[in-house]
This record gives sequence, structure tokens and C-alpha cells, in this order.
Amino acid sequence: MAGALTDPTLAPVAFGRRAVPQLFGDLLQPETRTRLRALGQALLASCLLPPLSQLLDDSSSSCRRSVHCVLSRLARLPAGAAALLSLVPKLMLKLREHEEHEEEHEEEHEEEVLLLSTISSCSRLDALPALASDGVSLLGRKLSHRSPYIRREAAGALMALSVCEDGRRQVCEEALLPVLVRLLQDEDMEVQANAAGVIMYTGIITAGKQRCLDLNVVPVLLDLVSREEQEEEERRRRKALVMYSLRALSSLAEAPAGRRLLLEQLPLLVRRSEAAEEDQDVRRAAQTAVRVITWTP
Repeated sequence: MAGALTDPTLAPVAFGRRAVPQLFGDLLQPETRTRLRALGQALLASCLLPPLSQLLDDSSSSCRRSVHCVLSRLARLPAGAAALLSLVPKLMLKLREHEEHEEEHEEEHEEEVLLLSTISSCSRLDALPALASDGVSLLGRKLSHRSPYIRREAAGALMALSVCEDGRRQVCEEALLPVLVRLLQDEDMEVQANAAGVIMYTGIITAGKQRCLDLNVVPVLLDLVSREEQEEEERRRRKALVMYSLRALSSLAEAPAGRRLLLEQLPLLVRRSEAAEEDQDVRRAAQTAVRVITWTP
């Protein structure tokens, strides 16, 4: 205890009016340990973004990773994501720099996962900054990364960009749908779910519908929807994947070719729409799919 009181570098925070000035000072200290401690104790506000953004270029990988951890957690809050929107162009630049380094260590993978998570959270609030920074193309190249965590976050961020019509159009133009269809069979369920989410949004536009049908995605989506979950925990974990797949099928059923394919498999979807033990959201999504498939002019 005595050491903590006499050694100023071990003090948790300064008090009163000295707190913020000391925090700024600690963030700019050459000693990595001091910067890390300051980052861990900071209560982020927009006025702290400039020194934090400077530390994204720090030579210490542990310091950069700590900055990304802070930003990723902050971005989970709507107010935090809003404060970080101005930083998105720099985050996209950092993502491009990661792409240029082929020899990556596991710690750099962790840094990239946090970076993608922040981009995803910000893009759910406003996709335009990432779209303006070549986001679809950059994220698309991450979909084939060997790390499932990077594939998962990249697909999640791409889904956020696909909410906009411009994002959907770019997904088609960048020829990402073949990769996304392959990811529907990824070993990681969250990668599958996020890929299904991008297909769900992209299938809203005519070009997306046609390309998905050309890629024969309907049987793949039906297979994902038809798998019966034996345990409640499995049902909970697969909910997003099933919901996105059902909504994607609803979009594809709006095209005559898609409707013809799905009419042949209608009993399967009717069962999901009527099952008493089914999750209410999944049941409603299945009912919508049945309604669209059976619609007649």
C-alpha cells in the first residue's frame, strides 16, 4: 500500500481538476506501461479522441491493442459510436495497412478483430463513412481470412454496410456474393449468420436477387432453415442464422424463379411457421416467407 502512495506512477488516477490534464499527459508518455494504465482508466469523451487516435500509430502492439479495445467497447454504445464516426476513415486506413502485412502474428489478429468490431458498430449507426472509404471492397477481402474471428467481424461489418442501397449495390458489383454463399457453410456459426445477413439485405435489390438465384443459394438457405435444434441452447445460438435465412428466402421469393423453387419446398416452411415450440420471431419470419411464396396477383 505504501508503495502505491509514494510512487506517482502507481496512482490509479489524479483527483479533481488535475484528473483530465494528467490523463492527457499519461496518454502521450513514452513509457508503454503508463499509456496502457491511462487507457484502462479513461472515461472516454469526444475530447479524448485526438490523443487516442494518435496512439493507433504507436510502435507498441500492446498499446495499439489496448486503444482498439477501448474504442471497440465505446462503440457498443450509441453515443460512443456517434463520437467515433469521425474516426472511421482512419480506422479503414488501418485496416488497409493490416492487409498489406502478409506475415501476421496472433496478437495482430486480435488487433484486427477489435478494429473490425469498431467499424461494424459505427457502421450500424451510419454506414456512409465506411462506404466512402472503400469499405465494401476492403471488408470483402477479409471474408476469406484464415481466422474465423476476422471472417466473422468482416461479415458483420459488411452486413452493416448492406443496410444501405449503395452498400447492397457495391456487394453485387464487387462480386462478393459467391464468397458469401460459401460462408453459409463455414465452420463458424456466427460467420454463417453474418453471411446470411448480407445475403438477406443484398437480395432486396433486383441485381442481388438475380445473382443469388444464379448461385443456387436457395437450397443452401433451405438446408440451414430445415435443421431441427434439439436443445434450447442450440435453438438460441442458431436464431440469428435461421432468421436471416428465412428473410433472405422471402426476398428471393419475390422473383418468379425464386417463387417456383420455393413452392416445391413449401411444406418445410409451413412446418416452421406453425410449430408451437418455435421461437416467436422465427415463426413470424417463416409465416412471412410462406405468405410471399404463395402470393398471387
